[in-house]
Amino acid sequence: MTPADPAPEAPAPRTGDGCLVLVGTPIGNLGDASERLRHEIGAADLIAAEDTRRFLGLADRLGLAHTSAIISLFDHNEDAKAADIADAVAAGKRVVLLTDAGMPAVSDPGYRVVRAVADRDLPVTSAPGPSAVLTALALSGLPSDRFAFEGFLPRKAGERSRALAALAREERTLVFFESPHRIAAALDDIVAAFGPDRPMTISRELTKTYEEVLRGTASELRDRAAEGLRGELTLVVAGHPGDAAEPADHLAEMRRLVDGGMRAKKAAAEVAERHRISTRAMYEEYLHAED
Repeated sequence: MTPADPAPEAPAPRTGDGCLVLVGTPIGNLGDASERLRHEIGAADLIAAEDTRRFLGLADRLGLAHTSAIISLFDHNEDAKAADIADAVAAGKRVVLLTDAGMPAVSDPGYRVVRAVADRDLPVTSAPGPSAVLTALALSGLPSDRFAFEGFLPRKAGERSRALAALAREERTLVFFESPHRIAAALDDIVAAFGPDRPMTISRELTKTYEEVLRGTASELRDRAAEGLRGELTLVVAGHPGDAAEPADHLAEMRRLVDGGMRAKKAAAEVAERHRISTRAMYEEYLHAED
């Protein structure tokens, strides 16, 4: 990794070149507000906020002064506002887009605006910030090399059950958002779809004073949730363990690599990594089959 650039002490002079800047905001702890956040708010010509009152409250708590025009941008008006924001960028304005908490466009408004600006070949950049998805995943202790974020589960019981059933054999770690008043029903459906022994965590109030990570199996956490959970909840669920693979099942794949000119040991390592089996066992199976 290269050393980080030093944080600017003051807004840089405007050049007249427009740009859309996605700015991550704290998900709970104000101490997570970055210097980039402060800089971009001060340098903005226009601020698009999910809730203008919440933005003004955040700016007040952080002691941020700005002279930018502020508009609201939320789920139900994003389509209508996307073209206007792209026009502002095209006119040379630096537009800061931020949501109530976390990174814009990640289960929050923003992606339609990004698409509208990018479709016109205009600049888009980011001042990255906290993310409940990545924070909960990192704290879970579950495999994080491959994961899928599914956002909020469907509100209706039937749709939720069908969505979880479709994910039951997904081998990547899964991340969901859920509300306190639906968590018990959601966990009932997770147990039904994934089985009672699937490892998972529930993170609540991330970065806040009463942050808590509950760990256990799906059935254990269902029992705990029956007592009631408060706060913003992020669920991290281990992926399906997959069917036990045997080296013999993948001999044909290894032979194709070797026939294509790859050394046997390298081919064994590649096939073994792909199917999560022992490289040594794969190589020995190949040698035995070739005798």
